[in-house]
This record gives sequence, C-alpha cells and structure tokens, in this order.
Amino acid sequence: MNTAVGKDTMHLNPPPAPNTPRTVSVTYAGGEERHGPLTMGQANMIRCILRDDPEHINNHDVWAIPAGTSVDAAIDALRTLALRHEGLRTTFPHAPGFAPVEQVVAAEGTFTVTVVDHTDFPEEPARYAESVARAARAGRFALDREFPLRISLLTLEGVPVHAALASSHAVTDGSALAVLREEFLALLAGEELPPPASFAPLDLAAQEASPAGKRKSEASLRYWERIIRTEPQEMFAEPRAAGADGRARQLTLRSGRGARALAAAAGRIGNPEATVLLAAWCALVAHRSGQDSCVTAVPTSNRFHPTIARSVNTLSQDALLCLDVRVPSFDTLVRKTWGAALNAYRHSQFDSVRLWEMIDRVTGERGSHFARDVVFNDVSVLPATLLSTSPQESRAAELDLTWGPFQALPTRMLAFTYETAPQLHLSLWADPALFTPSEAEGFLTGLVRLLEAAATRDVPLDSLTGVTGVGQAVRGPDWTRVNGCWVSPSAVRDALAAAVGGLPVHIAKDAEGSGLTAYIARGGDTALTPTGVHEALMAELSAHGGSGVIAPARYVLVESPPAERDRSDAWRRLQIIEEGTGRSRQVRHER
Repeated sequence: MNTAVGKDTMHLNPPPAPNTPRTVSVTYAGGEERHGPLTMGQANMIRCILRDDPEHINNHDVWAIPAGTSVDAAIDALRTLALRHEGLRTTFPHAPGFAPVEQVVAAEGTFTVTVVDHTDFPEEPARYAESVARAARAGRFALDREFPLRISLLTLEGVPVHAALASSHAVTDGSALAVLREEFLALLAGEELPPPASFAPLDLAAQEASPAGKRKSEASLRYWERIIRTEPQEMFAEPRAAGADGRARQLTLRSGRGARALAAAAGRIGNPEATVLLAAWCALVAHRSGQDSCVTAVPTSNRFHPTIARSVNTLSQDALLCLDVRVPSFDTLVRKTWGAALNAYRHSQFDSVRLWEMIDRVTGERGSHFARDVVFNDVSVLPATLLSTSPQESRAAELDLTWGPFQALPTRMLAFTYETAPQLHLSLWADPALFTPSEAEGFLTGLVRLLEAAATRDVPLDSLTGVTGVGQAVRGPDWTRVNGCWVSPSAVRDALAAAVGGLPVHIAKDAEGSGLTAYIARGGDTALTPTGVHEALMAELSAHGGSGVIAPARYVLVESPPAERDRSDAWRRLQIIEEGTGRSRQVRHER
C-alpha cells in the first residue's frame, strides 16, 4: 500500500509565469426563449447559494483536451453546448433581498472564455489545472445575469491542454458537469450529438407541478418525516465530534484488489455491484459509529430515471437512505439494501422549503438537531462518469491511497465513487476531529478488506472489527441510547443550563429507558415554564449545535436544588412547581 500521510499532493512548485491572460467573448444565437417557475432542485440549491460560502457551494471540473485541438475548436464546442442546453442559458431574475422564484432561458447571448497561455507547464499539469478550476469557485455567481460557467482554457504555446471551469450550483451539479464533459469531448472528436433525451429544467418544473409530481413530493415528505422522527439524528454522536472545524482533506483510493473483490462479491451474492458497495459502506459507517442503522444521503441517486439521467440541470436533492444493520450477516444486509435504496430513490423529489419546515417542526417536537452527517455519492453508476482529475500513474495500483487538499466539509463524512472497474476509485473526506489520517486510511482499507472477505463468504456483521481493522467509536459511561440516538446526559445538562441562563439543572434517565427528565431549579424566576425551557434549549441547539444532545422528554420545575445535586432521587423528592413536555405535541418514542 502506498500512502502519503501528511503530504499535501496538491502542493506544487510555482508554475512558470503564464503570459497575460486574454478574454474571448463568445456569442451564441438561435435558441428558444422561455421562462417559468423553478424546479425543486433549483430552489433547494438557490437557498444554499444565497446562504453559504460560494467556495463550498460552487462546483468545478477539469476537462483534458485532446492533442491537436485548436482554441477556436474548443470555443466552438463550448458555444454548441450553450445552445444545446437550456440550463446554460438560464438566469434567475429577482429583486434585491428576495430569492428568485422563476427562471428565464435566453435565445441568444454572450459568455467569456479566459485563455491562459504558457511556455511551459508544471510537472503535474492536471493538478495545476485543478488548482485553477478550484480557485474559480471563489465569489458568488450573480444569479440574475451571469453565465453559469467560468471557463479558463489553459494552453501550451497556443495549444489547449485543459479546460478548467467552475460552475453555478443553481444550474449544474457534478453529474451535469460530467454530461457536459462527455459531450465536449465528443464534439472535439467530430461526433454528431443526438438530441437531448432528458428534461430541460423548465420541463422538469412542469412535471413536478403536475398532480402526479405533487403526489410524489407529498410521499417524499412523509418518508423523510418517518426517518427524522425515529432514526439517529447524528451518525457520529461521540465525544470527539465536539472538535470539528468544518474542513477535511481529500483521501483518494485506487485499488485493483477492491474492484476484483467487489465484482466477485456481487457475483456470489447475486446483486448489482452498486448495491454491494453501498451495503459495505453502510455496514462500515454504522459499525464505526456504533449505530443500529446507517442514515446517509445519496444525492446522485435521484438521477435513476431516464428523463433526468442526463439532464444538464441541478438535481441536488438528497435521496435519504436509512438502512437497519441489525442483521446477522453481510449477505442479508445486501439484500435489504436493494429495497431500502429503491425506497430512498423514489422519495428524492420534494419541495425543499416544506422539507425544512417539516424538519424544524419534527426536530422541535423530538427535541433534536438533525445532522446530515454522512453523504455517499456513487457517480460511477451514471451514464457519464465524473472522473477525478488526479494523475493516472496509479491506475493499475493494487491499493493506493493519496492525500489531497483541505476543503470545506458540510458533513462529517463525504465519499465520491468515480469508478468500480477496472479499479475501485473513490475519494473520502472525513472530519479530522473524528478520523486521524491513519484512521481515515484505515477506513478505506477496511472497506476493501470487507469486500475481499465478502467475495468468498458471508461475513458475520459482529466480526467487522476483526475483518476490516476498523474499531467502533469510544464513548464514556455517561453516554446512553435515548429515543434511537446516542446521548450524553452531561452534554444535555450543559446545553440546557446555558439555555436557561445558568440555573441549576439535573438530568435523569427515565426508569423505562425511553427518555430523559430534566429538573430545573428556577428560583425566583416565576415566568419560567416547561414550554419556555424547551424553546430556549432548541434555540441553543440551533445556534451552537451540540453532539450527543437530545431534549428531555419531560421538564420538571422546582424551587431550589437539593443539597445533593448529583443524586436523581434527591431531585425527585422535591416539591414540583410545574412539569410538562414543553412541546405543543406529545413526545413520541417510536423505536
């Protein structure tokens, strides 16, 4: 195994200074002008674009240009793509301070391409191009007027070598960029492209607004609510989670061993490779986090239907997979994964505003903070694969691990699978507070080991530590399971004390193990009520988070704390001033 722990492979010697970049204005005409409402995916991403750091939200890609291509040919291909795909001619007019509610497709227009010529390239041109594309992510796209691609042609003595681009997530996601890359290369090869087979954004918006589309959205909201109400609210609820800073390094695996093992396991079990890989991922995540189920977002899975499979559009709405891993063996888990994945895919179209309204309501009732901890993006199954731009010298490696740059991480664990044959090729971003570099490497190596074991036999799930080398999260004796979640009563106490201004608080676990009871000595604060306490705690969680925190099922207000503040029985003997759930609806424990 080749590794590079601590080495940032994106660090390059400064490239030779390029000539002064020149900007080429590219005009297009002959399209159809249209306008209409946003798609659900556009509305979802525009909310994020207006709220979050653009370096986190914007996408980027690098397209290697075939030798002998001229600058004019590359620009002509880009012009053809703009005319071919309505999404690239789309803007989102809106008044200052308001989010867009419609999209406008232009019939004609102009975009720019920056041509950057070099007399020499650095030793790793693909990585240099990657750094140019990544830098272009900085700065928000002007949704109401800007072309959604920022394109640089990197040329060597006038000959294009790479196209480095950043894109607006309101118009493209990673899968759409893969489609554009494939078509760009086909055009440069002189191929004639067939008419687009998938919906344009406005066509998808019309389908979503149809009676069938609305029924599908309602069903998706019900599906999500069941998971948000009953399953773990954070996969990595553990003491180490408190140290996260929101950044992680890319770790890339290339493994011929992994590819052969995956193919053999899929053949032995009789399920598709994508299903076996997803089951292995979920099994290892649930094992590492010590959870009975794996809740993971699988965003690209909403492209499973032909009408949207190759759409140049943003379809970034999560399919939320919830897989119960309480089964005896891996083969059984694989067979469960197929149905669970289909269920998740069917429920990945929804009104994102209503979804988050539901999440706020349900988490308020449950007293939790839903964390999108785990994301698994298997783009290898798409018609056009989003391949990494990393150098290809390692393509034949049996097991190669390479570290890349840090980047913002809105999740605890993110994985992209680029291909499964002839090698297993995926990248992992794991929160360094939860995974040291060696633990992150061990996780990917453990995934390969699990596949190798499953290639020849049915693996008992209680043997995963020995099979994979991946251990479980370490939690102290204070941690306990409450309402399907790992909870630290001391963390709940601290969060609640902060919410009520430092009043004495004691947390007791209910005798039946179904929840927590909070005792608060309110002193002279006669205005304090269970409802006010719960609202204050939820505001605290919304503002500051808190791993291992779920609201008590019952709040008990007393006048003064007992002498022995750490004894639950001492608090229980006190006279109760007021008690209640603090919720407008009763707390339900469904797991």
